[in-house]
Amino acid sequence: MTQNRHLTVDEEREMHAFCQYIREWNLEYRDTCGHSRRVFVLTFGCQQNEADSEKLLGMALSMGYEKMEEPAMTDPATGEEIIADLILVNTCAIREHAEKKALSNIGQYKHLKARHPGTMIGVCGCMVSQEHRCEEIRRRYPYVDFVLGTASLHRIPQMLVQRMEKQKRQFYPTETDSLVVEGLPIERESTHQAWVSIMYGCNNFCSYCIVPYVRGRERSRDPEAIYREVENLVRAGYKDITLLGQNVNSYGKDLESKVGFAELLRRLDGIEGDYLLRFMTSHPKDATKDLVDVMAEGRHIARQFHLPLQSGNDKVLREMNRHYTLEQYRAVLDDIREKMPDAAVSTDIIVGFPGETEEEFGDTLDFLSYARFDSIFSFLYSPRSGTPAAKREDQIPEEIKSERFGRLLELQARISLEKNKPLEKKTLRVLCDGKSKNNEDICSGRTEGNKIVFFDALPSDRGQFVWVRIDRADTFALYGTIDRNYGKTGE
Repeated sequence: MTQNRHLTVDEEREMHAFCQYIREWNLEYRDTCGHSRRVFVLTFGCQQNEADSEKLLGMALSMGYEKMEEPAMTDPATGEEIIADLILVNTCAIREHAEKKALSNIGQYKHLKARHPGTMIGVCGCMVSQEHRCEEIRRRYPYVDFVLGTASLHRIPQMLVQRMEKQKRQFYPTETDSLVVEGLPIERESTHQAWVSIMYGCNNFCSYCIVPYVRGRERSRDPEAIYREVENLVRAGYKDITLLGQNVNSYGKDLESKVGFAELLRRLDGIEGDYLLRFMTSHPKDATKDLVDVMAEGRHIARQFHLPLQSGNDKVLREMNRHYTLEQYRAVLDDIREKMPDAAVSTDIIVGFPGETEEEFGDTLDFLSYARFDSIFSFLYSPRSGTPAAKREDQIPEEIKSERFGRLLELQARISLEKNKPLEKKTLRVLCDGKSKNNEDICSGRTEGNKIVFFDALPSDRGQFVWVRIDRADTFALYGTIDRNYGKTGE
């Protein structure tokens, strides 16, 4: 069992000293210039990256920076350009497209720094935890001031101080031990939805996946620390809380307390309040009957289960190093459906894994027809440098992957519509997120099953549960009307 390490007293004292140094530096600047230095954080990737960015921003604000929504903007009063004094790019490495997009944005910041030489640029996260990407930043992006890997985010204050004092670029792409850092300030993006990381890293080493190499081995947080964080969120009025981990089902295996994920979920469900608990991602090989039982019996646990399948063929699953068979996956799925018939189940599918034949892809389509997922997150296979699958010579041509991808989406679209249609005329409890990002004339929200709903609402409804009568169901969304009398007249 790996022994997780926490910061020592001396390390915590040093971290706080660096924070204080930067805070005083920024206070002096504000007193002289009449405004604070500004920070902009750009995030790529998954929900874990979003949670990490909330910590990055929290640390920056605690050091005296002021948040900017863009790296540069025009002052409406003076017409002058305002450029962020600190730009943090939190990167993703799950697919090449995400890396290229991050590098493109980093490339554009060269011009901002030319116009505002005092700007410090830091690149963090999964992409730069890879040695070749870190070296690329070092060589091709000389205006980047520091690099931090996924386990080193707490070193932001240290990097800033050392960059200023030593006048040298700082590179800290990896940590050498199983470090878990508690107590970092968090500036949450939402006032009603929250991410809570319960563990970091991954031990699974799926043959296509870079995550274990960039996020390290599994490290579980202390259950009491998680309990306190969730309890505080509920007291603060958060309604939708998602527990995060690369494989939440492995939670606790590295802890002396022997508190597993099902037990952790059971304890959190006992917190009094009006909220929903979600979790992701759940690896099928570790999904237990106890976990399904806890969900079925829970008061606050959303009846939503994201269970990545990746392929509907046993041979491909073996080559993916997934450690389960279709029969085992089917047993978990059937258990969920038996104990929670109303549960919404989603999955992940990779199309075009190296060597995948047409017949093997057909097995995936057949399994989708059997499983009838509410939704899927599907991806074209993308080779990740350093993974076993990337070294294979039987890569699938892009045109074949794309053609298969189209068939997969077409099948799932029919299934999703068939799953949504029975919801018409029903009244569902929906958490209102506020104005839709794509249409400010209407509001959007999510059901307990994580289905998106569009409806008219009042500004005061944002962040609250409302009852919505579904008028129309489409493939990817539901459309409805708030029923403010529902539940008050005996419905």
